[in-house]
Amino acid sequence: MNDILNLSALELRDAIASGAVTSSAAVEAYLAAIAAHEQALGAFTQVFADRAREQAARVDADRAAGRPVGVLGGVPLAVKDNMCTAYGRTTCGSKMLANFHAPYTATAVGRLERAGAIVLGKTNLDEFAMGSSTESSALAATRNPWDTHRVPGGSSGGSAAGVAARMCAGALGSDTGGSIRQPAAFCGVVGLKPTYGRVSRLGLVAYGSSLDQIGPMTVDVSDAALLAGVISGHDPKDSTSINAPVPDYLAGLDTPPPGLRIGLPREFYSQALDGEIHAAIDQAVEVYRRAGAKVVDVSLPHSRIDVAADGALSSYAVACYYIVAMSEASSNLARYDGVHYGHRTGRRVEDIIELYSFSRAEGFGDEVKRRIMLGTYTLSSGYYDAYYNKALKVRRLIAGDFARAFGDCDVLLCPVAPTTAFRVGEKTADPLTMYLADIYTISVNLAGLPGLAIPAGVSPAGLPIGMQLIGPAFSEDVLLRAGRLYEKASGVTRLRPKMV
Repeated sequence: MNDILNLSALELRDAIASGAVTSSAAVEAYLAAIAAHEQALGAFTQVFADRAREQAARVDADRAAGRPVGVLGGVPLAVKDNMCTAYGRTTCGSKMLANFHAPYTATAVGRLERAGAIVLGKTNLDEFAMGSSTESSALAATRNPWDTHRVPGGSSGGSAAGVAARMCAGALGSDTGGSIRQPAAFCGVVGLKPTYGRVSRLGLVAYGSSLDQIGPMTVDVSDAALLAGVISGHDPKDSTSINAPVPDYLAGLDTPPPGLRIGLPREFYSQALDGEIHAAIDQAVEVYRRAGAKVVDVSLPHSRIDVAADGALSSYAVACYYIVAMSEASSNLARYDGVHYGHRTGRRVEDIIELYSFSRAEGFGDEVKRRIMLGTYTLSSGYYDAYYNKALKVRRLIAGDFARAFGDCDVLLCPVAPTTAFRVGEKTADPLTMYLADIYTISVNLAGLPGLAIPAGVSPAGLPIGMQLIGPAFSEDVLLRAGRLYEKASGVTRLRPKMV
């Protein structure tokens, strides 16, 4: 079993294709890992053991008969539980959808399965993907496999913890303001947030429709390239999907981008950044310099992070993001009323207003209610121009800053989060401090750009430190090659917590 769990998804795919390992053996190895670690971590909301075994047997039979099994033939993966599947439930970590059975499968998940992947189960998340710690799930909190007293990040914390603990060979997450990259950093794995429109959002339960994007979470950059290549591409059923060719991300992955220019956004290297994170980023910069990259300073003025005398942080990007995201959340979650979708109260009601009120009060958790109320306020008459329209103008300025910066560099190198993984319960009493955990990631979503989180090392306390590469729109191939360059030059890759 350990030999299988030591393999990357790409290596496992090749081992199954060669007959050295069967898909059935791989599924059993990962199901055993889930059985060993799930109670301590709470990474999964559902495990499809019987279905996975049936699919694995089919892959093995096809391979033995010489039939094609796909580029992911027999590799066991997991998907975040806000992506619809025609099997199992799609809960979004919420009581509102605790018993929801989707009538179809999300495009990204379907593409994995058509490529031969086996979905082991669905992973836990902050309720409706609204959070940075996977503590707000109504089903259970998820813990970090590096230290179970700490959070795995969020909202894709279940996917990050599952990959880090080798409970699956890879996973899909979703990223609205850092929800792939921040948990990837906290759990020591790789997370790719693709360009907005590169991966279909059909079947992804909407939180912030202009911000949400599906992406892979894996043990190394090669696996991220493998999964990204499978799920990317135009979907005529998604009006936000871009009809553009998808490069072969694996081809040339080990060839560094010629004349690579690394930009350091000066606004991201302030007192807001923890010293050990800063030191790890400085070491990463030196790795790139020794590998032949040119390092330049750039500016993202509208993503500036200010630190007050009392240590409080503030940023245009944070304010802009939470107005846009909460406004879109208010609109998207209006459908969950106990009639059209979701939990319906069992209480006796006098009218439709009481039905809506009781159903939503019982079905939604505190964080979701908070975001709905704030979003409804910013969209209300008299405040729409003062808040929402102004946020859209700031969003345009943030995107313009990135466009100018990429005139001087190919990719940006910056932190993913201001600290390593924080303790369970540390920020739940103060929502603002929780929101600031995404201070380095949210501007990427506002600008619709791709971002890649990769491990940069381990802190003296034994916690993973992540770094982030950001590129222009549809530059995923450059980001992945730059990330792979760092892996090879630094040797920092495939980090494993002690529990595995």
